[in-house]
Amino acid sequence: MEEINYTQAFEELKALVAEMESGEISIDDLSQKVKRAAVLIKICKEKLSGTEKDVKQILEDLNPTEE
Repeated sequence: MEEINYTQAFEELKALVAEMESGEISIDDLSQKVKRAAVLIKICKEKLSGTEKDVKQILEDLNPTEE
């Protein structure tokens, strides 16, 4: 997986979606754009998942359950 941050991936994804919605992409290019969008979505999901895990851990560390 390439190393780009969430903001970069999200911005590129928004640009791809806008380009696709414009209807001015050839079928040949569309396939490549969809593949790239899938990679960007995966990057965003992984970053969000990692952030969620980090936040949960921080909250658990701040509020340990008493036994």
